Amino acid sequence: MLKTLYAKLSLGLVILLIVVGLLYAFISNTITRNYLQEVNQQFNRNLARDLVADRNLVAEGRIDQQALAETFRQYMVINPSIEIYLIDLDGNILSYSADPGKVKRKQVSLAPIESFLAMDENYPLLGDDPRSHDGKKAFSVTPVPNQQRPEGFLYVVLRGEQVEQVEQVIRESYFLRMSGWAVAASLGVGMLVGLVVFRLLTRRLHRLSAVMEEFERSRFNSERTYGVEGGRTADEVDRLGITFDRMAQRIREQIEQLQEQDTLRRQLVAQVSHDLRTPLASMQGYLETLQIKGHELPAKQRADFLRTALKQGQRLSRMVEELFELASLDAREKAAVLEPFAPAELVQDVAQKYRLRAEQRAIDLGLDTAPDVPFAQGDIAMTERVLDNLLENAFAHTPDGGRIVVKVSVDERRLSVAVTDSGKGIAKDDLPAVFEPFFRADAAPADGSHAGLGLAIAKRIMTLQHGVIWAGNAPGNGATFTFQLPLTPT
Repeated sequence: MLKTLYAKLSLGLVILLIVVGLLYAFISNTITRNYLQEVNQQFNRNLARDLVADRNLVAEGRIDQQALAETFRQYMVINPSIEIYLIDLDGNILSYSADPGKVKRKQVSLAPIESFLAMDENYPLLGDDPRSHDGKKAFSVTPVPNQQRPEGFLYVVLRGEQVEQVEQVIRESYFLRMSGWAVAASLGVGMLVGLVVFRLLTRRLHRLSAVMEEFERSRFNSERTYGVEGGRTADEVDRLGITFDRMAQRIREQIEQLQEQDTLRRQLVAQVSHDLRTPLASMQGYLETLQIKGHELPAKQRADFLRTALKQGQRLSRMVEELFELASLDAREKAAVLEPFAPAELVQDVAQKYRLRAEQRAIDLGLDTAPDVPFAQGDIAMTERVLDNLLENAFAHTPDGGRIVVKVSVDERRLSVAVTDSGKGIAKDDLPAVFEPFFRADAAPADGSHAGLGLAIAKRIMTLQHGVIWAGNAPGNGATFTFQLPLTPT
Protein backbone atom coordinates (compact mmCIF):
# COMPACT_ATOMS: atom_id res chain seq x y z
CA MET A 1 0.00 0.00 0.00
CA LEU A 2 2.70 2.47 1.02
CA LYS A 3 5.12 1.67 -1.77
CA THR A 4 5.64 5.21 -3.05
CA LEU A 5 7.43 8.11 -1.40
CA TYR A 6 4.36 10.29 -1.97
CA ALA A 7 2.12 7.85 -0.02
CA LYS A 8 4.60 7.65 2.84
CA LEU A 9 4.95 11.43 3.02
CA SER A 10 1.15 11.81 2.95
CA LEU A 11 0.69 9.33 5.79
CA GLY A 12 3.41 11.08 7.76
CA LEU A 13 1.68 14.42 7.20
CA VAL A 14 -1.68 13.08 8.41
CA ILE A 15 -0.15 11.58 11.55
CA LEU A 16 1.81 14.77 12.22
CA LEU A 17 -1.29 16.97 11.88
CA ILE A 18 -3.33 14.71 14.18
CA VAL A 19 -0.58 14.73 16.82
CA VAL A 20 -0.18 18.49 16.55
CA GLY A 21 -3.95 19.00 16.82
CA LEU A 22 -4.28 16.78 19.89
CA LEU A 23 -1.24 18.35 21.49
CA TYR A 24 -2.58 21.82 20.80
CA ALA A 25 -5.97 20.92 22.31
CA PHE A 26 -4.33 19.42 25.40
CA ILE A 27 -2.00 22.39 25.93
CA SER A 28 -4.80 24.92 25.33
CA ASN A 29 -7.14 23.15 27.74
CA THR A 30 -4.44 22.88 30.42
CA ILE A 31 -3.38 26.51 30.09
CA THR A 32 -6.98 27.72 30.10
CA ARG A 33 -7.87 25.71 33.20
CA ASN A 34 -4.79 26.91 35.10
CA TYR A 35 -5.42 30.48 34.02
CA LEU A 36 -9.02 30.39 35.23
CA GLN A 37 -7.98 28.85 38.52
CA GLU A 38 -5.31 31.51 39.02
CA VAL A 39 -7.68 34.37 38.22
CA ASN A 40 -10.44 32.91 40.37
CA GLN A 41 -8.14 32.35 43.34
CA GLN A 42 -6.59 35.81 43.13
CA PHE A 43 -10.01 37.42 42.79
CA ASN A 44 -11.48 35.47 45.73
CA ARG A 45 -8.42 35.35 47.93
CA ASN A 46 -10.14 37.12 50.88
CA LEU A 47 -13.52 35.41 50.38
CA ALA A 48 -13.20 33.24 53.51
CA ARG A 49 -12.16 36.22 55.68
CA ASP A 50 -15.01 38.35 54.29
CA LEU A 51 -17.52 35.60 55.02
CA VAL A 52 -16.44 35.54 58.68
CA ALA A 53 -16.72 39.32 58.94
CA ASP A 54 -19.93 39.84 56.92
CA ARG A 55 -21.90 36.94 58.38
CA ASN A 56 -20.82 37.52 61.98
CA LEU A 57 -19.66 33.96 62.30
CA VAL A 58 -17.56 34.85 65.36
CA ALA A 59 -19.35 36.06 68.50
CA GLU A 60 -17.61 36.72 71.82
CA GLY A 61 -14.44 35.11 70.52
CA ARG A 62 -16.11 31.87 69.51
CA ILE A 63 -17.68 30.51 66.34
CA ASP A 64 -21.44 31.03 66.19
CA GLN A 65 -22.63 27.62 65.03
CA GLN A 66 -26.14 28.84 64.27
CA ALA A 67 -24.81 31.68 62.09
CA LEU A 68 -22.45 29.21 60.39
CA ALA A 69 -25.32 26.81 59.61
CA GLU A 70 -27.41 29.68 58.20
CA THR A 71 -24.45 30.75 56.04
CA PHE A 72 -24.12 27.20 54.70
CA ARG A 73 -27.79 27.13 53.80
CA GLN A 74 -27.84 30.49 52.12
CA TYR A 75 -24.72 29.92 50.03
CA MET A 76 -26.04 26.59 48.83
CA VAL A 77 -28.92 28.54 47.28
CA ILE A 78 -27.42 31.95 46.48
CA ASN A 79 -23.88 30.99 45.34
CA PRO A 80 -23.58 27.28 44.52
CA SER A 81 -20.20 27.90 42.87
CA ILE A 82 -18.46 27.70 46.26
CA GLU A 83 -18.43 25.12 49.02
CA ILE A 84 -17.69 26.05 52.63
CA TYR A 85 -16.02 23.75 55.14
CA LEU A 86 -15.13 24.21 58.79
CA ILE A 87 -12.02 22.29 59.74
CA ASP A 88 -10.03 22.07 62.96
CA LEU A 89 -6.34 22.69 63.48
CA ASP A 90 -5.53 19.12 62.43
CA GLY A 91 -7.39 19.39 59.12
CA ASN A 92 -10.39 17.32 60.22
CA ILE A 93 -13.67 18.40 58.59
CA LEU A 94 -16.14 19.50 61.30
CA SER A 95 -19.04 20.80 59.18
CA TYR A 96 -19.71 21.83 55.58
CA SER A 97 -22.26 23.31 53.20
CA ALA A 98 -22.11 20.51 50.62
CA ASP A 99 -24.40 17.52 50.26
CA PRO A 100 -23.36 15.09 53.05
CA GLY A 101 -23.56 12.11 50.72
CA LYS A 102 -20.93 13.48 48.39
CA VAL A 103 -18.20 14.42 50.83
CA LYS A 104 -15.56 11.64 50.64
CA ARG A 105 -12.80 13.07 52.79
CA LYS A 106 -12.80 13.43 56.53
CA GLN A 107 -9.59 15.38 56.53
CA VAL A 108 -7.71 17.77 54.23
CA SER A 109 -4.00 18.51 54.05
CA LEU A 110 -2.83 21.54 56.03
CA ALA A 111 0.31 22.17 53.88
CA PRO A 112 -1.53 24.15 51.13
CA ILE A 113 -3.43 26.08 53.82
CA GLU A 114 -0.24 27.09 55.59
CA SER A 115 1.33 28.14 52.27
CA PHE A 116 -1.78 30.15 51.41
CA LEU A 117 -1.75 31.99 54.75
CA ALA A 118 2.01 32.57 54.47
CA MET A 119 1.57 33.93 50.90
CA ASP A 120 4.78 32.15 49.80
CA GLU A 121 3.40 30.30 46.76
CA ASN A 122 2.44 31.44 43.27
CA TYR A 123 -1.13 31.10 42.12
CA PRO A 124 -2.91 28.87 41.45
CA LEU A 125 -2.37 27.14 44.81
CA LEU A 126 -4.47 23.98 44.92
CA GLY A 127 -5.76 22.27 48.02
CA ASP A 128 -7.57 19.00 48.70
CA ASP A 129 -11.12 18.62 47.37
CA PRO A 130 -13.29 16.98 50.07
CA ARG A 131 -15.52 15.56 47.33
CA SER A 132 -12.67 13.53 45.85
CA HIS A 133 -10.03 11.24 47.25
CA ASP A 134 -7.29 12.67 45.06
CA GLY A 135 -8.75 15.85 43.50
CA LYS A 136 -7.23 19.31 43.88
CA LYS A 137 -8.99 22.69 43.64
CA ALA A 138 -8.39 26.39 44.16
CA PHE A 139 -9.52 27.62 47.59
CA SER A 140 -9.68 30.50 50.06
CA VAL A 141 -9.07 30.03 53.77
CA THR A 142 -8.96 32.04 57.01
CA PRO A 143 -8.36 31.06 60.64
CA VAL A 144 -11.33 31.26 63.01
CA PRO A 145 -12.26 32.84 65.33
CA ASN A 146 -9.13 34.90 64.46
CA GLN A 147 -5.48 34.59 63.54
CA GLN A 148 -4.27 35.33 67.10
CA ARG A 149 -6.36 32.54 68.66
CA PRO A 150 -7.15 30.07 65.88
CA GLU A 151 -9.39 27.16 66.75
CA GLY A 152 -9.82 26.02 63.17
CA PHE A 153 -10.16 27.25 59.59
CA LEU A 154 -12.99 28.31 57.32
CA TYR A 155 -12.04 26.47 54.10
CA VAL A 156 -13.83 27.68 50.96
CA VAL A 157 -13.53 25.62 47.76
CA LEU A 158 -13.95 28.12 44.93
CA ARG A 159 -15.24 25.79 42.24
CA GLY A 160 -17.85 23.49 43.61
CA GLU A 161 -19.50 20.44 42.10
CA GLN A 162 -22.40 22.31 40.51
CA VAL A 163 -20.02 24.71 38.75
CA GLU A 164 -18.08 21.73 37.39
CA GLN A 165 -21.27 20.13 36.14
CA VAL A 166 -22.22 23.33 34.30
CA GLU A 167 -18.71 23.62 32.82
CA GLN A 168 -18.83 20.00 31.76
CA VAL A 169 -22.10 20.58 29.90
CA ILE A 170 -20.67 23.71 28.23
CA ARG A 171 -17.49 21.91 27.18
CA GLU A 172 -19.34 18.97 25.78
CA SER A 173 -21.90 21.02 23.93
CA TYR A 174 -20.00 24.03 22.62
CA PHE A 175 -16.30 24.05 23.31
CA LEU A 176 -15.59 20.54 22.17
CA ARG A 177 -17.84 20.85 19.17
CA MET A 178 -16.18 24.09 18.04
CA SER A 179 -12.75 22.70 18.85
CA GLY A 180 -13.51 19.57 16.88
CA TRP A 181 -14.62 21.56 13.85
CA ALA A 182 -11.59 23.83 14.16
CA VAL A 183 -9.22 20.87 14.39
CA ALA A 184 -10.98 19.12 11.50
CA ALA A 185 -10.85 22.25 9.35
CA SER A 186 -7.19 22.83 10.19
CA LEU A 187 -6.35 19.22 9.44
CA GLY A 188 -8.27 19.34 6.17
CA VAL A 189 -6.68 22.55 4.93
CA GLY A 190 -3.22 21.55 6.14
CA MET A 191 -3.55 18.10 4.62
CA LEU A 192 -4.75 19.47 1.28
CA VAL A 193 -1.93 22.02 1.11
CA GLY A 194 0.61 19.45 2.28
CA LEU A 195 -0.49 16.88 -0.30
CA VAL A 196 -0.24 19.45 -3.08
CA VAL A 197 3.22 20.53 -1.90
CA PHE A 198 4.39 16.92 -1.53
CA ARG A 199 3.06 16.13 -4.99
CA LEU A 200 5.02 19.03 -6.46
CA LEU A 201 8.14 17.98 -4.57
CA THR A 202 7.90 14.29 -5.47
CA ARG A 203 6.83 14.78 -9.10
CA ARG A 204 10.42 14.98 -10.30
CA LEU A 205 11.39 11.98 -8.18
CA HIS A 206 8.50 10.07 -9.73
CA ARG A 207 9.70 11.07 -13.22
CA LEU A 208 13.26 10.08 -12.36
CA SER A 209 12.04 6.74 -11.02
CA ALA A 210 10.09 6.14 -14.25
CA VAL A 211 13.18 6.98 -16.33
CA MET A 212 15.30 4.56 -14.27
CA GLU A 213 12.73 1.76 -14.53
CA GLU A 214 12.44 2.29 -18.29
CA PHE A 215 16.23 2.21 -18.53
CA GLU A 216 16.27 -1.11 -16.66
CA ARG A 217 13.46 -2.63 -18.76
CA SER A 218 15.29 -1.66 -21.95
CA ARG A 219 18.29 -3.71 -20.77
CA PHE A 220 20.25 -0.47 -20.38
CA ASN A 221 19.72 0.73 -23.94
CA SER A 222 17.03 3.36 -23.35
CA GLU A 223 17.56 6.76 -24.93
CA ARG A 224 15.16 8.63 -22.60
CA THR A 225 16.94 11.00 -20.22
CA TYR A 226 15.83 12.89 -17.13
CA GLY A 227 16.88 16.42 -18.17
CA VAL A 228 16.33 19.61 -16.14
CA GLU A 229 13.08 21.36 -17.06
CA GLY A 230 12.85 25.05 -17.90
CA GLY A 231 16.49 25.83 -17.23
CA ARG A 232 15.85 26.18 -13.51
CA THR A 233 18.61 26.06 -10.95
CA ALA A 234 19.37 22.41 -10.21
CA ASP A 235 18.63 21.28 -6.65
CA GLU A 236 19.41 17.89 -5.11
CA VAL A 237 16.74 16.08 -7.16
CA ASP A 238 17.89 17.63 -10.42
CA ARG A 239 21.52 16.92 -9.60
CA LEU A 240 20.55 13.31 -8.92
CA GLY A 241 18.80 13.19 -12.31
CA ILE A 242 21.79 14.75 -14.09
CA THR A 243 24.10 12.26 -12.40
CA PHE A 244 21.82 9.42 -13.50
CA ASP A 245 21.89 10.69 -17.10
CA ARG A 246 25.68 10.70 -17.03
CA MET A 247 25.78 7.27 -15.43
CA ALA A 248 23.29 5.88 -17.99
CA GLN A 249 25.32 7.34 -20.85
CA ARG A 250 28.47 5.82 -19.38
CA ILE A 251 26.76 2.44 -18.96
CA ARG A 252 25.54 2.51 -22.58
CA GLU A 253 29.03 3.38 -23.78
CA GLN A 254 30.55 0.60 -21.70
CA ILE A 255 27.98 -1.90 -22.97
CA GLU A 256 28.78 -0.87 -26.54
CA GLN A 257 32.49 -1.22 -25.80
CA LEU A 258 31.92 -4.66 -24.26
CA GLN A 259 29.88 -5.74 -27.27
CA GLU A 260 32.57 -4.43 -29.59
CA GLN A 261 35.29 -6.10 -27.56
CA ASP A 262 33.33 -9.34 -27.55
CA THR A 263 33.08 -9.17 -31.34
CA LEU A 264 36.79 -8.43 -31.56
CA ARG A 265 37.51 -11.24 -29.14
CA ARG A 266 35.60 -13.72 -31.30
CA GLN A 267 37.42 -12.50 -34.38
CA LEU A 268 40.72 -12.65 -32.53
CA VAL A 269 40.10 -16.23 -31.42
CA ALA A 270 39.26 -17.21 -34.97
CA GLN A 271 42.30 -15.41 -36.35
CA VAL A 272 44.60 -16.82 -33.67
CA SER A 273 43.35 -20.33 -34.35
CA HIS A 274 44.03 -19.91 -38.06
CA ASP A 275 47.41 -18.22 -37.71
CA LEU A 276 48.71 -20.64 -35.10
CA ARG A 277 47.48 -23.67 -37.00
CA THR A 278 49.64 -22.92 -40.05
CA PRO A 279 53.11 -22.92 -38.42
CA LEU A 280 52.07 -25.67 -36.03
CA ALA A 281 50.92 -27.93 -38.85
CA SER A 282 54.06 -27.16 -40.88
CA MET A 283 56.35 -27.91 -37.95
CA GLN A 284 54.45 -31.09 -37.12
CA GLY A 285 54.61 -32.26 -40.74
CA TYR A 286 58.37 -31.84 -41.02
CA LEU A 287 58.97 -33.53 -37.65
CA GLU A 288 56.73 -36.49 -38.55
CA THR A 289 58.56 -36.87 -41.87
CA LEU A 290 61.87 -36.93 -40.03
CA GLN A 291 60.53 -39.47 -37.56
CA ILE A 292 59.20 -41.81 -40.21
CA LYS A 293 61.75 -41.42 -43.06
CA GLY A 294 64.64 -39.69 -41.37
CA HIS A 295 67.04 -42.62 -41.86
CA GLU A 296 66.25 -42.69 -45.59
CA LEU A 297 66.76 -38.94 -46.26
CA PRO A 298 70.10 -37.39 -47.17
CA ALA A 299 71.84 -35.44 -44.44
CA LYS A 300 71.36 -32.10 -46.26
CA GLN A 301 67.60 -32.68 -46.62
CA ARG A 302 67.29 -33.68 -42.94
CA ALA A 303 69.10 -30.47 -41.98
CA ASP A 304 66.73 -28.44 -44.20
CA PHE A 305 63.72 -30.11 -42.58
CA LEU A 306 65.05 -29.40 -39.09
CA ARG A 307 65.89 -25.81 -40.00
CA THR A 308 62.38 -25.27 -41.42
CA ALA A 309 60.73 -26.86 -38.36
CA LEU A 310 62.87 -24.71 -36.05
CA LYS A 311 61.93 -21.61 -38.04
CA GLN A 312 58.24 -22.44 -37.74
CA GLY A 313 58.68 -23.09 -34.02
CA GLN A 314 60.38 -19.72 -33.59
CA ARG A 315 57.58 -18.06 -35.55
CA LEU A 316 55.01 -19.79 -33.36
CA SER A 317 56.86 -18.74 -30.21
CA ARG A 318 57.06 -15.12 -31.42
CA MET A 319 53.32 -15.08 -32.20
CA VAL A 320 52.45 -16.46 -28.75
CA GLU A 321 54.65 -13.86 -27.06
CA GLU A 322 53.05 -11.07 -29.06
CA LEU A 323 49.58 -12.39 -28.23
CA PHE A 324 50.39 -12.34 -24.52
CA GLU A 325 51.84 -8.84 -24.84
CA LEU A 326 48.77 -7.59 -26.70
CA ALA A 327 46.42 -9.18 -24.14
CA SER A 328 48.42 -7.62 -21.30
CA LEU A 329 48.23 -4.18 -22.92
CA ASP A 330 44.48 -4.51 -23.56
CA ALA A 331 43.92 -5.51 -19.91
CA ARG A 332 45.99 -2.52 -18.74
CA GLU A 333 48.21 -4.86 -16.73
CA LYS A 334 51.22 -2.82 -17.83
CA ALA A 335 51.38 0.77 -16.69
CA ALA A 336 53.44 3.34 -18.53
CA VAL A 337 56.15 4.98 -16.43
CA LEU A 338 56.24 8.48 -17.89
CA GLU A 339 59.55 10.27 -17.52
CA PRO A 340 61.76 12.61 -19.57
CA PHE A 341 64.06 10.92 -22.09
CA ALA A 342 66.26 11.94 -25.00
CA PRO A 343 64.45 10.79 -28.19
CA ALA A 344 67.45 11.40 -30.51
CA GLU A 345 69.63 8.99 -28.52
CA LEU A 346 66.85 6.39 -28.39
CA VAL A 347 66.37 6.50 -32.16
CA GLN A 348 70.14 6.19 -32.69
CA ASP A 349 70.32 3.12 -30.41
CA VAL A 350 67.32 1.38 -32.01
CA ALA A 351 68.55 2.06 -35.55
CA GLN A 352 71.95 0.66 -34.64
CA LYS A 353 70.34 -2.73 -33.89
CA TYR A 354 69.09 -2.97 -37.48
CA ARG A 355 72.33 -1.92 -39.23
CA LEU A 356 73.50 -5.46 -39.83
CA ARG A 357 70.16 -6.58 -41.28
CA ALA A 358 70.09 -3.51 -43.51
CA GLU A 359 73.61 -4.27 -44.81
CA GLN A 360 72.71 -7.91 -45.47
CA ARG A 361 69.79 -6.83 -47.63
CA ALA A 362 71.50 -3.76 -49.11
CA ILE A 363 68.82 -1.52 -47.57
CA ASP A 364 69.76 2.10 -46.95
CA LEU A 365 68.74 2.80 -43.30
CA GLY A 366 68.87 6.56 -42.84
CA LEU A 367 68.27 8.93 -39.92
CA ASP A 368 66.91 12.45 -40.27
CA THR A 369 67.09 14.08 -36.84
CA ALA A 370 66.35 17.73 -36.16
CA PRO A 371 69.07 19.61 -34.27
CA ASP A 372 68.71 20.16 -30.52
CA VAL A 373 65.74 17.81 -30.03
CA PRO A 374 64.34 18.47 -26.53
CA PHE A 375 63.40 15.80 -24.04
CA ALA A 376 60.10 13.99 -24.57
CA GLN A 377 57.71 12.69 -21.90
CA GLY A 378 57.05 8.96 -22.13
CA ASP A 379 58.01 5.43 -21.16
CA ILE A 380 61.40 4.84 -22.75
CA ALA A 381 61.09 1.03 -22.84
CA MET A 382 57.62 1.17 -24.41
CA THR A 383 58.73 3.79 -26.92
CA GLU A 384 61.66 1.56 -27.91
CA ARG A 385 59.18 -1.29 -28.43
CA VAL A 386 57.12 0.93 -30.76
CA LEU A 387 60.22 1.82 -32.80
CA ASP A 388 61.19 -1.87 -33.02
CA ASN A 389 57.74 -2.81 -34.31
CA LEU A 390 57.68 0.00 -36.88
CA LEU A 391 61.16 -0.92 -38.16
CA GLU A 392 60.23 -4.62 -38.29
CA ASN A 393 57.17 -3.68 -40.31
CA ALA A 394 59.31 -1.45 -42.60
CA PHE A 395 61.88 -4.22 -43.21
CA ALA A 396 59.05 -6.68 -43.93
CA HIS A 397 57.65 -4.45 -46.71
CA THR A 398 60.90 -3.00 -48.14
CA PRO A 399 62.52 -4.93 -50.99
CA ASP A 400 66.24 -5.65 -51.03
CA GLY A 401 68.15 -2.58 -52.11
CA GLY A 402 65.37 -0.27 -50.88
CA ARG A 403 65.46 2.57 -48.40
CA ILE A 404 64.12 3.12 -44.83
CA VAL A 405 64.24 6.57 -43.21
CA VAL A 406 63.59 7.41 -39.55
CA LYS A 407 62.80 11.10 -39.17
CA VAL A 408 62.67 12.94 -35.80
CA SER A 409 61.04 16.39 -35.66
CA VAL A 410 59.47 18.65 -33.04
CA ASP A 411 56.91 21.42 -32.90
CA GLU A 412 55.99 23.67 -30.00
CA ARG A 413 54.49 20.93 -27.85
CA ARG A 414 55.07 17.48 -29.36
CA LEU A 415 57.77 15.14 -30.60
CA SER A 416 57.14 13.36 -33.93
CA VAL A 417 58.95 10.20 -35.10
CA ALA A 418 58.18 8.93 -38.64
CA VAL A 419 59.36 5.65 -40.20
CA THR A 420 59.13 5.65 -44.02
CA ASP A 421 59.85 2.64 -46.23
CA SER A 422 60.14 2.24 -49.99
CA GLY A 423 57.73 -0.67 -50.32
CA LYS A 424 54.45 -0.84 -52.23
CA GLY A 425 52.59 1.40 -49.77
CA ILE A 426 49.16 0.78 -48.24
CA ALA A 427 45.94 0.55 -50.19
CA LYS A 428 43.54 3.37 -49.43
CA ASP A 429 40.87 0.95 -48.21
CA ASP A 430 43.36 -0.74 -45.88
CA LEU A 431 44.56 2.40 -44.08
CA PRO A 432 41.81 2.42 -41.35
CA ALA A 433 42.54 -1.21 -40.42
CA VAL A 434 46.34 -1.41 -40.37
CA PHE A 435 46.46 -1.25 -36.55
CA GLU A 436 43.93 -4.07 -36.07
CA PRO A 437 45.29 -7.37 -34.72
CA PHE A 438 46.17 -9.96 -37.42
CA PHE A 439 45.48 -7.51 -40.22
CA ARG A 440 47.62 -8.17 -43.27
CA ALA A 441 47.41 -6.01 -46.32
CA ASP A 442 47.75 -7.31 -49.83
CA ALA A 443 51.36 -6.17 -49.80
CA ALA A 444 52.26 -8.36 -46.79
CA PRO A 445 55.14 -10.84 -47.21
CA ALA A 446 54.01 -14.11 -48.71
CA ASP A 447 56.16 -16.25 -46.42
CA GLY A 448 53.80 -15.62 -43.46
CA SER A 449 56.54 -14.20 -41.25
CA HIS A 450 54.42 -11.12 -40.60
CA ALA A 451 51.73 -12.05 -38.01
CA GLY A 452 49.92 -8.70 -38.00
CA LEU A 453 50.37 -8.00 -34.28
CA GLY A 454 53.27 -5.55 -34.21
CA LEU A 455 51.27 -2.50 -35.30
CA ALA A 456 48.41 -3.40 -32.94
CA ILE A 457 50.89 -3.56 -30.05
CA ALA A 458 52.36 -0.20 -31.09
CA LYS A 459 48.87 1.35 -31.11
CA ARG A 460 48.09 0.07 -27.60
CA ILE A 461 51.44 1.30 -26.26
CA MET A 462 50.91 4.80 -27.64
CA THR A 463 47.45 4.92 -26.06
CA LEU A 464 48.97 4.06 -22.65
CA GLN A 465 51.50 6.89 -23.08
CA HIS A 466 48.84 9.45 -24.04
CA GLY A 467 50.40 9.62 -27.48
CA VAL A 468 49.04 9.10 -31.00
CA ILE A 469 50.08 7.01 -33.99
CA TRP A 470 48.86 6.91 -37.58
CA ALA A 471 49.74 5.54 -40.99
CA GLY A 472 49.86 7.03 -44.45
CA ASN A 473 51.49 6.65 -47.84
CA ALA A 474 54.72 8.42 -48.64
CA PRO A 475 55.05 10.52 -51.78
CA GLY A 476 55.99 8.17 -54.58
CA ASN A 477 56.21 4.64 -53.15
CA GLY A 478 56.16 3.25 -49.65
CA ALA A 479 54.32 3.84 -46.41
CA THR A 480 54.94 6.18 -43.48
CA PHE A 481 54.08 5.39 -39.83
CA THR A 482 54.25 8.36 -37.45
CA PHE A 483 53.85 8.57 -33.69
CA GLN A 484 53.84 11.60 -31.43
CA LEU A 485 54.60 12.13 -27.73
CA PRO A 486 54.35 15.30 -25.61
CA LEU A 487 57.52 17.20 -24.88
CA THR A 488 58.76 17.54 -21.31
CA PRO A 489 57.69 20.89 -19.82
CA THR A 490 60.60 23.26 -19.51
